[in-house]
Amino acid sequence: MPLKTLFLNPPSFENYDGGASSRWPATREIESYWYPVWLAYPAGMLEGSRLLDASPHHIGFDETIQISKDYDFVVLFTSTPGFPGDCKIARTMKAAKPGLKIAFVGPHVTTLPEVSLNECPEIDFVVRREFDWATVEYANGKPLEEIAGISYRKDGKVVHNPDRPVASDLDAMPDVIDVYKRDLDIRRYNVPFLLYPFISLYTTRGCPAQCTFCLWPQTLSGHPWRKRSTDAVVAEMKKAKEYFPWVKEFFFDDDTFNIQQARTVELCEKLKPLGMTWSCTSRVTTNYETLKAMKDAGCRLLIVGYESGDPQILKNIKKGATVERARQFTKDCKKLGLIIHGDFILGLPGETKETIRRTMDFAKELDVETIQVSIAHAYPGTELYDYAKSNGFIVSEGAAMVDAQGHQVAMIVYPGLPRDYVMEMVHKFYDEYYFRPKQVFRIVRKAVFNNVERKRLYKEARDFMKLRSMRNKAVKEARDQQAKSNINPPSAPKSETPAETVNV
Repeated sequence: MPLKTLFLNPPSFENYDGGASSRWPATREIESYWYPVWLAYPAGMLEGSRLLDASPHHIGFDETIQISKDYDFVVLFTSTPGFPGDCKIARTMKAAKPGLKIAFVGPHVTTLPEVSLNECPEIDFVVRREFDWATVEYANGKPLEEIAGISYRKDGKVVHNPDRPVASDLDAMPDVIDVYKRDLDIRRYNVPFLLYPFISLYTTRGCPAQCTFCLWPQTLSGHPWRKRSTDAVVAEMKKAKEYFPWVKEFFFDDDTFNIQQARTVELCEKLKPLGMTWSCTSRVTTNYETLKAMKDAGCRLLIVGYESGDPQILKNIKKGATVERARQFTKDCKKLGLIIHGDFILGLPGETKETIRRTMDFAKELDVETIQVSIAHAYPGTELYDYAKSNGFIVSEGAAMVDAQGHQVAMIVYPGLPRDYVMEMVHKFYDEYYFRPKQVFRIVRKAVFNNVERKRLYKEARDFMKLRSMRNKAVKEARDQQAKSNINPPSAPKSETPAETVNV
Protein backbone atom coordinates (compact mmCIF):
# COMPACT_ATOMS: atom_id res chain seq x y z
CA MET A 1 0.00 0.00 0.00
CA PRO A 2 1.28 3.50 -0.76
CA LEU A 3 1.71 6.15 1.90
CA LYS A 4 -1.64 7.62 2.85
CA THR A 5 -1.37 10.93 0.99
CA LEU A 6 -3.11 14.29 1.35
CA PHE A 7 -2.93 16.60 -1.67
CA LEU A 8 -3.43 20.06 -0.20
CA ASN A 9 -4.34 23.44 -1.60
CA PRO A 10 -3.95 25.19 1.78
CA PRO A 11 -6.08 27.85 3.49
CA SER A 12 -4.76 31.37 3.30
CA PHE A 13 -6.32 34.83 3.09
CA GLU A 14 -10.11 35.00 3.00
CA ASN A 15 -11.36 34.34 -0.56
CA TYR A 16 -7.75 33.73 -1.67
CA ASP A 17 -7.24 31.61 -4.79
CA GLY A 18 -3.60 30.84 -4.30
CA GLY A 19 -2.50 27.73 -6.13
CA ALA A 20 -3.34 24.62 -8.08
CA SER A 21 -4.87 26.30 -11.12
CA SER A 22 -4.80 30.00 -10.30
CA ARG A 23 -2.73 31.97 -12.82
CA TRP A 24 -2.66 35.08 -10.60
CA PRO A 25 -2.47 33.97 -6.95
CA ALA A 26 -4.50 36.61 -5.11
CA THR A 27 -7.77 37.42 -3.42
CA ARG A 28 -10.25 38.07 -6.21
CA GLU A 29 -12.26 41.22 -6.86
CA ILE A 30 -15.27 38.95 -6.54
CA GLU A 31 -15.05 35.71 -4.58
CA SER A 32 -14.20 32.99 -7.07
CA TYR A 33 -12.14 29.83 -7.19
CA TRP A 34 -10.63 27.71 -9.93
CA TYR A 35 -10.46 23.95 -9.65
CA PRO A 36 -7.24 22.37 -8.30
CA VAL A 37 -6.74 20.46 -11.54
CA TRP A 38 -3.00 19.92 -11.14
CA LEU A 39 -3.42 18.27 -7.74
CA ALA A 40 -6.28 16.12 -8.98
CA TYR A 41 -4.08 14.11 -11.37
CA PRO A 42 -1.74 12.49 -8.79
CA ALA A 43 -4.64 12.25 -6.33
CA GLY A 44 -6.31 10.00 -8.87
CA MET A 45 -3.25 7.73 -9.04
CA LEU A 46 -2.96 6.85 -5.34
CA GLU A 47 -5.31 4.57 -3.47
CA GLY A 48 -6.38 6.05 -0.16
CA SER A 49 -5.43 9.61 -1.07
CA ARG A 50 -7.51 12.75 -0.61
CA LEU A 51 -7.55 16.11 -2.39
CA LEU A 52 -8.29 18.92 0.08
CA ASP A 53 -9.01 22.31 -1.50
CA ALA A 54 -9.30 24.31 1.69
CA SER A 55 -10.29 27.85 0.70
CA PRO A 56 -13.42 27.22 -1.41
CA HIS A 57 -14.62 24.65 1.10
CA HIS A 58 -14.04 27.15 3.95
CA ILE A 59 -11.73 24.80 5.81
CA GLY A 60 -9.49 26.87 8.07
CA PHE A 61 -6.02 26.50 9.51
CA ASP A 62 -6.92 24.45 12.60
CA GLU A 63 -9.20 22.05 10.76
CA THR A 64 -6.55 21.52 8.08
CA ILE A 65 -4.04 20.55 10.79
CA GLN A 66 -6.49 18.06 12.27
CA ILE A 67 -7.15 16.50 8.86
CA SER A 68 -3.43 16.20 8.12
CA LYS A 69 -2.92 14.04 11.24
CA ASP A 70 -4.72 11.20 9.46
CA TYR A 71 -2.09 11.08 6.68
CA ASP A 72 1.54 10.01 6.30
CA PHE A 73 2.47 12.28 3.38
CA VAL A 74 1.27 15.78 2.43
CA VAL A 75 1.77 17.34 -1.01
CA LEU A 76 1.20 21.09 -0.64
CA PHE A 77 0.75 23.40 -3.61
CA THR A 78 2.36 26.74 -2.71
CA SER A 79 2.63 30.16 -4.36
CA THR A 80 5.09 33.03 -4.02
CA PRO A 81 2.81 35.34 -2.00
CA GLY A 82 1.46 32.44 0.05
CA PHE A 83 4.78 30.73 0.81
CA PRO A 84 5.38 32.21 4.31
CA GLY A 85 1.90 31.17 5.45
CA ASP A 86 2.31 27.74 3.87
CA CYS A 87 5.55 27.26 5.81
CA LYS A 88 3.63 28.02 9.01
CA ILE A 89 1.08 25.35 8.12
CA ALA A 90 3.87 22.85 7.43
CA ARG A 91 5.52 23.69 10.76
CA THR A 92 2.27 23.15 12.65
CA MET A 93 1.49 19.91 10.82
CA LYS A 94 4.93 18.54 11.71
CA ALA A 95 4.46 19.54 15.36
CA ALA A 96 1.09 17.77 15.43
CA LYS A 97 2.54 14.65 13.77
CA PRO A 98 6.39 14.58 13.82
CA GLY A 99 6.69 11.63 11.43
CA LEU A 100 4.68 13.32 8.69
CA LYS A 101 6.47 13.78 5.35
CA ILE A 102 5.82 17.01 3.45
CA ALA A 103 6.55 17.94 -0.18
CA PHE A 104 5.96 21.41 -1.61
CA VAL A 105 5.05 21.75 -5.29
CA GLY A 106 4.21 24.63 -7.62
CA PRO A 107 5.93 27.48 -9.49
CA HIS A 108 7.57 29.06 -6.43
CA VAL A 109 9.55 25.99 -5.36
CA THR A 110 10.24 25.11 -8.99
CA THR A 111 12.10 28.38 -9.41
CA LEU A 112 13.61 28.64 -5.92
CA PRO A 113 14.09 25.06 -4.69
CA GLU A 114 17.19 25.67 -2.57
CA VAL A 115 15.92 28.91 -1.09
CA SER A 116 12.60 27.24 -0.26
CA LEU A 117 14.24 24.31 1.50
CA ASN A 118 16.53 26.61 3.47
CA GLU A 119 13.70 28.93 4.51
CA CYS A 120 11.37 26.11 5.54
CA PRO A 121 13.13 23.17 7.25
CA GLU A 122 9.79 21.37 7.63
CA ILE A 123 9.77 20.63 3.87
CA ASP A 124 11.21 17.16 3.19
CA PHE A 125 11.55 17.77 -0.54
CA VAL A 126 10.25 19.94 -3.34
CA VAL A 127 9.26 18.89 -6.85
CA ARG A 128 10.36 21.07 -9.72
CA ARG A 129 7.91 21.60 -12.61
CA GLU A 130 5.30 18.87 -13.19
CA PHE A 131 4.93 16.87 -10.00
CA ASP A 132 2.47 14.07 -10.80
CA TRP A 133 4.80 11.12 -11.12
CA ALA A 134 7.40 12.28 -8.61
CA THR A 135 4.92 12.49 -5.75
CA VAL A 136 3.33 9.18 -6.72
CA GLU A 137 6.73 7.46 -6.87
CA TYR A 138 7.62 8.71 -3.39
CA ALA A 139 4.28 7.60 -1.95
CA ASN A 140 4.90 4.17 -3.47
CA GLY A 141 8.24 3.85 -1.68
CA LYS A 142 10.84 4.99 -4.20
CA PRO A 143 13.94 6.49 -2.50
CA LEU A 144 14.51 10.23 -2.91
CA GLU A 145 17.85 9.59 -4.60
CA GLU A 146 16.06 7.82 -7.46
CA ILE A 147 13.23 10.31 -8.12
CA ALA A 148 13.82 12.66 -11.05
CA GLY A 149 12.88 16.32 -10.76
CA ILE A 150 13.11 16.77 -7.00
CA SER A 151 15.36 18.73 -4.63
CA TYR A 152 16.03 17.66 -1.04
CA ARG A 153 18.59 17.84 1.78
CA LYS A 154 21.32 15.30 2.29
CA ASP A 155 24.20 15.58 4.76
CA GLY A 156 23.45 19.23 5.35
CA LYS A 157 23.43 20.16 1.68
CA VAL A 158 20.66 20.60 -0.88
CA VAL A 159 20.73 18.00 -3.65
CA HIS A 160 19.04 18.64 -7.00
CA ASN A 161 18.22 15.43 -8.85
CA PRO A 162 18.23 15.59 -12.67
CA ASP A 163 15.19 17.18 -14.29
CA ARG A 164 12.26 14.97 -15.17
CA PRO A 165 11.05 15.00 -18.79
CA VAL A 166 7.58 16.47 -19.22
CA ALA A 167 4.70 14.03 -19.22
CA SER A 168 4.06 13.15 -22.85
CA ASP A 169 1.30 10.55 -22.71
CA LEU A 170 -1.58 12.54 -21.25
CA ASP A 171 -4.04 9.76 -22.02
CA ALA A 172 -2.22 7.69 -19.38
CA MET A 173 -3.24 10.20 -16.72
CA PRO A 174 -6.42 9.59 -14.68
CA ASP A 175 -9.64 11.50 -15.27
CA VAL A 176 -9.79 14.36 -12.79
CA ILE A 177 -13.57 14.16 -12.84
CA ASP A 178 -13.32 10.99 -10.70
CA VAL A 179 -11.38 12.90 -8.04
CA TYR A 180 -13.84 15.80 -8.17
CA LYS A 181 -16.69 13.37 -7.50
CA ARG A 182 -14.78 11.74 -4.65
CA ASP A 183 -13.29 14.75 -2.85
CA LEU A 184 -14.81 18.08 -3.92
CA ASP A 185 -18.12 19.86 -3.56
CA ILE A 186 -18.33 21.41 -7.00
CA ARG A 187 -20.99 23.85 -5.83
CA ARG A 188 -18.15 25.67 -4.07
CA TYR A 189 -16.58 26.78 -7.35
CA ASN A 190 -17.76 30.00 -8.88
CA VAL A 191 -16.22 32.23 -11.54
CA PRO A 192 -18.31 35.31 -12.32
CA PHE A 193 -18.25 35.02 -16.11
CA LEU A 194 -18.93 31.26 -16.24
CA LEU A 195 -22.31 29.66 -15.77
CA TYR A 196 -22.93 28.26 -12.31
CA PRO A 197 -22.22 25.53 -11.48
CA PHE A 198 -19.32 24.73 -13.78
CA ILE A 199 -16.62 22.06 -14.05
CA SER A 200 -13.06 22.66 -15.20
CA LEU A 201 -10.95 20.17 -17.18
CA TYR A 202 -7.69 20.10 -19.17
CA THR A 203 -7.29 18.86 -22.72
CA THR A 204 -3.62 19.88 -23.14
CA ARG A 205 -0.51 20.86 -21.20
CA GLY A 206 2.14 23.44 -21.97
CA CYS A 207 2.11 26.52 -24.16
CA PRO A 208 4.53 27.36 -27.00
CA ALA A 209 3.78 31.09 -26.71
CA GLN A 210 6.62 33.21 -25.31
CA CYS A 211 4.71 35.82 -23.24
CA THR A 212 7.31 37.19 -20.82
CA PHE A 213 4.91 37.62 -17.88
CA CYS A 214 3.07 34.29 -17.96
CA LEU A 215 3.93 32.17 -14.94
CA TRP A 216 2.82 28.69 -15.94
CA PRO A 217 4.71 27.74 -19.11
CA GLN A 218 7.90 29.35 -17.78
CA THR A 219 7.79 27.43 -14.51
CA LEU A 220 5.35 24.55 -14.14
CA SER A 221 3.99 23.13 -17.39
CA GLY A 222 6.76 24.20 -19.78
CA HIS A 223 6.52 25.37 -23.38
CA PRO A 224 6.25 21.94 -25.09
CA TRP A 225 2.59 21.59 -26.10
CA ARG A 226 1.13 18.16 -25.39
CA LYS A 227 -2.42 17.09 -26.00
CA ARG A 228 -4.84 14.45 -24.89
CA SER A 229 -6.49 12.49 -27.66
CA THR A 230 -9.86 13.88 -28.70
CA ASP A 231 -11.44 10.53 -27.82
CA ALA A 232 -10.08 10.73 -24.25
CA VAL A 233 -11.44 14.27 -23.83
CA VAL A 234 -14.89 13.25 -25.06
CA ALA A 235 -14.92 10.16 -22.82
CA GLU A 236 -14.22 12.29 -19.73
CA MET A 237 -16.87 14.80 -20.78
CA LYS A 238 -19.44 12.00 -21.03
CA LYS A 239 -18.45 10.78 -17.58
CA ALA A 240 -18.75 14.30 -16.17
CA LYS A 241 -22.24 14.60 -17.63
CA GLU A 242 -23.18 11.29 -16.01
CA TYR A 243 -21.77 12.29 -12.59
CA PHE A 244 -23.14 15.83 -12.58
CA PRO A 245 -26.11 16.08 -14.98
CA TRP A 246 -27.16 19.41 -13.41
CA VAL A 247 -23.89 21.25 -14.27
CA LYS A 248 -24.51 24.25 -16.53
CA GLU A 249 -21.10 24.55 -18.20
CA PHE A 250 -17.74 22.85 -18.76
CA PHE A 251 -14.55 24.86 -18.98
CA PHE A 252 -11.32 23.79 -20.72
CA ASP A 253 -8.73 25.48 -18.51
CA ASP A 254 -5.71 24.79 -20.73
CA ASP A 255 -2.77 27.16 -21.09
CA THR A 256 -3.76 27.23 -24.74
CA PHE A 257 -6.82 25.31 -25.88
CA ASN A 258 -6.76 26.00 -29.61
CA ILE A 259 -3.08 26.46 -30.48
CA GLN A 260 -3.37 23.70 -33.10
CA GLN A 261 -6.53 24.64 -34.91
CA ALA A 262 -6.92 21.42 -36.91
CA ARG A 263 -7.00 19.48 -33.66
CA THR A 264 -9.58 21.90 -32.26
CA VAL A 265 -11.86 21.32 -35.25
CA GLU A 266 -11.49 17.55 -34.81
CA LEU A 267 -12.39 17.80 -31.13
CA CYS A 268 -15.38 20.01 -31.89
CA GLU A 269 -16.78 17.47 -34.35
CA LYS A 270 -16.78 14.92 -31.51
CA LEU A 271 -18.19 17.30 -28.91
CA LYS A 272 -21.09 18.46 -31.09
CA PRO A 273 -23.27 15.33 -30.60
CA LEU A 274 -23.00 15.68 -26.80
CA GLY A 275 -25.05 18.89 -26.81
CA MET A 276 -22.99 20.42 -23.99
CA THR A 277 -22.32 24.07 -23.21
CA TRP A 278 -18.62 24.76 -22.75
CA SER A 279 -16.07 27.57 -22.67
CA CYS A 280 -12.29 27.78 -22.98
CA THR A 281 -9.22 29.99 -23.23
CA SER A 282 -8.23 31.45 -26.61
CA ARG A 283 -5.61 33.59 -28.29
CA VAL A 284 -6.62 36.34 -30.69
CA THR A 285 -4.80 34.48 -33.47
CA THR A 286 -7.63 31.92 -33.71
CA ASN A 287 -9.20 32.16 -37.16
CA TYR A 288 -12.87 32.50 -38.06
CA GLU A 289 -13.28 28.91 -39.32
CA THR A 290 -12.02 27.48 -36.03
CA LEU A 291 -14.19 29.83 -34.01
CA LYS A 292 -17.22 28.75 -36.04
CA ALA A 293 -16.46 25.07 -35.43
CA MET A 294 -16.25 25.83 -31.70
CA LYS A 295 -19.52 27.72 -31.68
CA ASP A 296 -21.29 24.95 -33.60
CA ALA A 297 -20.05 22.43 -31.02
CA GLY A 298 -21.53 24.29 -28.05
CA CYS A 299 -18.82 26.82 -27.15
CA ARG A 300 -20.32 29.81 -25.31
CA LEU A 301 -17.45 31.97 -24.01
CA LEU A 302 -13.73 32.56 -24.54
CA ILE A 303 -11.22 33.91 -22.03
CA VAL A 304 -8.89 36.10 -24.07
CA GLY A 305 -5.66 37.71 -22.95
CA TYR A 306 -5.62 41.06 -24.75
CA GLU A 307 -3.19 42.40 -22.08
CA SER A 308 -2.65 45.86 -23.63
CA GLY A 309 -3.95 48.19 -26.31
CA ASP A 310 -0.47 49.55 -27.03
CA PRO A 311 1.36 47.91 -29.97
CA GLN A 312 4.83 48.42 -28.51
CA ILE A 313 3.92 46.85 -25.18
CA LEU A 314 2.60 43.79 -27.02
CA LYS A 315 6.00 43.53 -28.69
CA ASN A 316 7.82 44.08 -25.39
CA ILE A 317 6.04 41.13 -23.78
CA LYS A 318 6.42 38.89 -26.85
CA LYS A 319 2.67 38.43 -27.08
CA GLY A 320 2.81 37.23 -30.66
CA ALA A 321 -0.32 39.22 -31.54
CA THR A 322 -1.21 42.70 -32.71
CA VAL A 323 -3.88 45.23 -31.86
CA GLU A 324 -5.28 44.89 -35.40
CA ARG A 325 -5.55 41.12 -35.05
CA ALA A 326 -7.29 41.53 -31.68
CA ARG A 327 -9.87 43.80 -33.30
CA GLN A 328 -10.61 41.31 -36.10
CA PHE A 329 -10.79 38.37 -33.69
CA THR A 330 -13.29 40.26 -31.53
CA LYS A 331 -15.41 41.12 -34.56
CA ASP A 332 -15.40 37.44 -35.62
CA CYS A 333 -16.53 36.33 -32.17
CA LYS A 334 -19.35 38.85 -32.07
CA LYS A 335 -20.49 37.81 -35.54
CA LEU A 336 -20.69 34.20 -34.36
CA GLY A 337 -22.33 35.04 -31.05
CA LEU A 338 -19.34 33.98 -28.92
CA ILE A 339 -19.03 35.85 -25.62
CA ILE A 340 -15.60 37.16 -24.57
CA HIS A 341 -14.11 37.69 -21.14
CA GLY A 342 -11.13 39.97 -21.80
CA ASP A 343 -8.01 40.08 -19.62
CA PHE A 344 -5.90 43.24 -19.38
CA ILE A 345 -2.71 43.97 -17.42
CA LEU A 346 -1.41 47.36 -16.25
CA GLY A 347 2.27 47.87 -15.50
CA LEU A 348 3.92 45.79 -18.22
CA PRO A 349 7.31 46.88 -19.63
CA GLY A 350 7.02 50.17 -21.47
CA GLU A 351 3.92 51.24 -19.55
CA THR A 352 3.25 54.95 -19.14
CA LYS A 353 0.23 57.02 -18.19
CA GLU A 354 -0.44 57.41 -21.92
CA THR A 355 -0.32 53.68 -22.68
CA ILE A 356 -2.66 52.96 -19.76
CA ARG A 357 -5.16 55.38 -21.22
CA ARG A 358 -4.71 53.76 -24.64
CA THR A 359 -5.47 50.32 -23.16
CA MET A 360 -8.56 51.60 -21.36
CA ASP A 361 -9.89 53.18 -24.54
CA PHE A 362 -9.03 50.04 -26.51
CA ALA A 363 -11.00 47.87 -24.07
CA LYS A 364 -14.06 50.11 -24.42
CA GLU A 365 -13.69 49.98 -28.21
CA LEU A 366 -13.65 46.17 -28.14
CA ASP A 367 -16.68 46.22 -25.82
CA VAL A 368 -16.55 42.58 -24.73
CA GLU A 369 -19.00 41.13 -22.21
CA THR A 370 -16.75 41.14 -19.12
CA ILE A 371 -13.17 42.10 -18.27
CA GLN A 372 -10.49 41.47 -15.68
CA VAL A 373 -7.82 44.07 -14.97
CA SER A 374 -4.67 42.89 -13.20
CA ILE A 375 -1.53 44.58 -11.98
CA ALA A 376 1.61 43.21 -13.64
CA HIS A 377 3.35 40.82 -11.26
CA ALA A 378 6.90 39.70 -11.90
CA TYR A 379 6.97 36.17 -10.54
CA PRO A 380 10.37 34.52 -10.00
CA GLY A 381 11.17 32.28 -12.93
CA THR A 382 9.64 34.55 -15.57
CA GLU A 383 11.40 36.70 -18.13
CA LEU A 384 9.47 39.69 -16.79
CA TYR A 385 11.01 39.12 -13.35
CA ASP A 386 14.53 39.00 -14.76
CA TYR A 387 13.92 42.20 -16.73
CA ALA A 388 12.40 44.11 -13.81
CA LYS A 389 15.00 42.86 -11.34
CA SER A 390 18.01 43.72 -13.51
CA ASN A 391 16.66 47.24 -14.10
CA GLY A 392 15.83 47.93 -10.46
CA PHE A 393 12.07 48.21 -11.06
CA ILE A 394 10.95 45.73 -8.39
CA VAL A 395 9.97 47.36 -5.10
CA SER A 396 8.29 44.40 -3.36
CA GLU A 397 8.64 40.63 -3.61
CA GLY A 398 7.30 37.45 -2.07
CA ALA A 399 4.53 38.01 0.46
CA ALA A 400 4.82 41.77 -0.17
CA MET A 401 3.25 41.21 -3.62
CA VAL A 402 -0.13 41.29 -1.87
CA ASP A 403 -1.60 43.33 0.96
CA ALA A 404 -2.78 42.07 4.35
CA GLN A 405 -5.97 40.71 2.78
CA GLY A 406 -4.20 39.03 -0.15
CA HIS A 407 -5.10 41.61 -2.81
CA GLN A 408 -2.47 42.42 -5.43
CA VAL A 409 -0.34 45.52 -4.95
CA ALA A 410 1.95 47.07 -7.53
CA MET A 411 5.40 45.51 -7.18
CA ILE A 412 7.00 47.07 -10.28
CA VAL A 413 7.65 50.81 -10.48
CA TYR A 414 8.89 52.46 -13.66
CA PRO A 415 10.30 56.00 -13.84
CA GLY A 416 7.41 58.45 -14.09
CA LEU A 417 4.76 55.83 -13.21
CA PRO A 418 4.13 55.78 -9.43
CA ARG A 419 2.72 52.58 -7.97
CA ASP A 420 -0.26 54.39 -6.42
CA TYR A 421 -1.16 55.68 -9.89
CA VAL A 422 -1.23 52.14 -11.33
CA MET A 423 -3.40 50.94 -8.44
CA GLU A 424 -5.74 53.89 -8.96
CA MET A 425 -5.99 53.15 -12.67
CA VAL A 426 -7.08 49.56 -12.00
CA HIS A 427 -10.28 50.66 -10.28
CA LYS A 428 -10.70 53.58 -12.70
CA PHE A 429 -10.47 51.06 -15.55
CA TYR A 430 -13.28 49.04 -13.99
CA ASP A 431 -15.35 52.16 -13.32
CA GLU A 432 -15.07 53.50 -16.84
CA TYR A 433 -15.81 50.12 -18.35
CA TYR A 434 -18.73 48.92 -16.24
CA PHE A 435 -20.48 52.19 -15.49
CA ARG A 436 -21.29 52.76 -19.16
CA PRO A 437 -24.99 52.54 -20.14
CA LYS A 438 -24.31 49.60 -22.46
CA GLN A 439 -22.66 47.54 -19.71
CA VAL A 440 -25.26 48.46 -17.12
CA PHE A 441 -27.97 47.27 -19.52
CA ARG A 442 -26.20 43.93 -20.01
CA ILE A 443 -26.03 43.35 -16.26
CA VAL A 444 -29.64 44.38 -15.64
CA ARG A 445 -30.81 42.13 -18.49
CA LYS A 446 -29.12 39.13 -16.86
CA ALA A 447 -30.68 39.93 -13.50
CA VAL A 448 -34.18 40.38 -14.86
CA PHE A 449 -34.44 37.12 -16.77
CA ASN A 450 -32.46 34.70 -14.57
CA ASN A 451 -33.12 34.25 -10.86
CA VAL A 452 -29.84 32.39 -10.19
CA GLU A 453 -27.86 35.07 -12.00
CA ARG A 454 -29.76 37.80 -10.15
CA LYS A 455 -28.69 36.44 -6.75
CA ARG A 456 -25.13 35.92 -7.90
CA LEU A 457 -24.88 39.36 -9.50
CA TYR A 458 -26.14 40.99 -6.30
CA LYS A 459 -23.45 39.27 -4.22
CA GLU A 460 -20.76 40.04 -6.81
CA ALA A 461 -21.78 43.69 -6.92
CA ARG A 462 -21.41 43.94 -3.14
CA ASP A 463 -17.99 42.27 -3.24
CA PHE A 464 -16.85 44.51 -6.07
CA MET A 465 -17.96 47.74 -4.40
CA LYS A 466 -16.32 46.69 -1.14
CA LEU A 467 -13.01 46.04 -2.89
CA ARG A 468 -13.36 49.27 -4.86
CA SER A 469 -13.62 51.17 -1.58
CA MET A 470 -10.57 49.37 -0.21
CA ARG A 471 -8.56 50.21 -3.34
CA ASN A 472 -9.46 53.89 -3.06
CA LYS A 473 -8.42 53.85 0.59
CA ALA A 474 -5.09 52.16 -0.24
CA VAL A 475 -4.30 54.73 -2.92
CA LYS A 476 -5.13 57.60 -0.54
CA GLU A 477 -2.93 56.13 2.21
CA ALA A 478 -0.04 55.68 -0.23
CA ARG A 479 -0.32 59.29 -1.38
CA ASP A 480 -0.60 60.60 2.19
CA GLN A 481 2.55 58.71 3.09
CA GLN A 482 4.31 60.10 0.03
CA ALA A 483 3.24 63.63 0.93
CA LYS A 484 4.70 63.25 4.43
CA SER A 485 7.96 62.00 2.94
CA ASN A 486 8.12 65.03 0.65
CA ILE A 487 7.57 67.44 3.58
CA ASN A 488 10.44 65.98 5.57
CA PRO A 489 12.80 64.41 3.04
CA PRO A 490 15.94 62.75 4.38
CA SER A 491 19.03 64.96 4.18
CA ALA A 492 21.66 63.86 1.71
CA PRO A 493 25.25 63.60 2.96
CA LYS A 494 27.01 66.89 2.35
CA SER A 495 29.89 65.15 0.64
CA GLU A 496 27.61 63.56 -1.96
CA THR A 497 25.33 64.83 -4.71
CA PRO A 498 21.79 63.55 -4.18
CA ALA A 499 20.88 61.01 -6.86
CA GLU A 500 17.83 61.42 -9.07
CA THR A 501 14.97 59.51 -7.49
CA VAL A 502 11.72 57.98 -8.70
CA ASN A 503 8.64 58.72 -6.57
CA VAL A 504 6.78 55.58 -5.55
